[in-house]
Amino acid sequence: MTQAPARTDILTIARDQVLDRGEGLTQDQTLQVLQLPDDRLEDLLALAHEVRMKWCGPEVEVEGIISLKTGGCPEDCHFCSQSGLFQSPVRAAWLDIPSLVEAAKQTAKTGATEFCIVAAVRGPDERLMAQVAAGVEAIRNEVDIQVACSLGMLNQDQVDQLAAMGVHRYNHNLETSKSYFPNVVTTHSWEERWDTLRMVREAGMEVCCGGILGMGETLEQRAEFAANLAELEPDEVPLNFLNPRPGTPFGDLDVLPAADALRAVAAFRLALPRTMLRFAGGREITLGDLGAKQGILGGINAVIVGNYLTTLGRPAESDLDLLGELQMPIKALNETI
Repeated sequence: MTQAPARTDILTIARDQVLDRGEGLTQDQTLQVLQLPDDRLEDLLALAHEVRMKWCGPEVEVEGIISLKTGGCPEDCHFCSQSGLFQSPVRAAWLDIPSLVEAAKQTAKTGATEFCIVAAVRGPDERLMAQVAAGVEAIRNEVDIQVACSLGMLNQDQVDQLAAMGVHRYNHNLETSKSYFPNVVTTHSWEERWDTLRMVREAGMEVCCGGILGMGETLEQRAEFAANLAELEPDEVPLNFLNPRPGTPFGDLDVLPAADALRAVAAFRLALPRTMLRFAGGREITLGDLGAKQGILGGINAVIVGNYLTTLGRPAESDLDLLGELQMPIKALNETI
């Protein structure tokens, strides 16, 4: 009886396909990476780091974020404490323009090149668009930093307005795979988010699109999500890890194990070899200080410093010290313009 030939090891395949040729892993290949045992994790992270260094270089982009409008959102994203539909402790509030400018100044002092204005809304109304316009103008007059926005779903006119304001990058996360999305959000569709991202790209703004891992999705759906993002070809993918928030439908879920989170970081790097892959929310509770170091040496090449929208992050100084220790230069502003 003839024995079937052994399947070539996925890391051997990835070394040839991704590292040598710059071709991202397919959905099936990404799943094989996500299924690797813990004793292969070190080799996986080392390969992901090689891929990042070859196709993206050693520089790390640093970004700060600030919430212009917090809480009171009409959508039911099950992970989010800013939804007005859940009994969470976050309440609606607006930030004034002087505070927004001061936050941008403090962000710039960390060496960050990107400052993102975020609002907890389904999409912006005229009041919010006016606030954003005033905020962007005030920041650009006083701070040498790129301005990004994350304001929910947009129509074509709003996309055009943001582009005219000089908004550099627009963030709108798909959050999870297309097949799992109905388990996460029911008040709007995955396709509505996709349409916003398409319009943003066509208007000439950079596309920032990622999601949250550890919301109950299967490994197959995690691999599907990486493939969805590869099809979109975003300039940046922020990777969040669920930090369960009291009062939300996902408030009782377990935190993603650190090894699973690191495997996912490396898998997404191998699926998206040329994309900016950013550490975002939840990494502190999921990975801790050691995991942050492993992630940056396992495919990550961008970080959000300071606090997030409703949760605390690491002090900016801690991340900057870590980048210095790892000899990872911070991306200069004049290289991002």
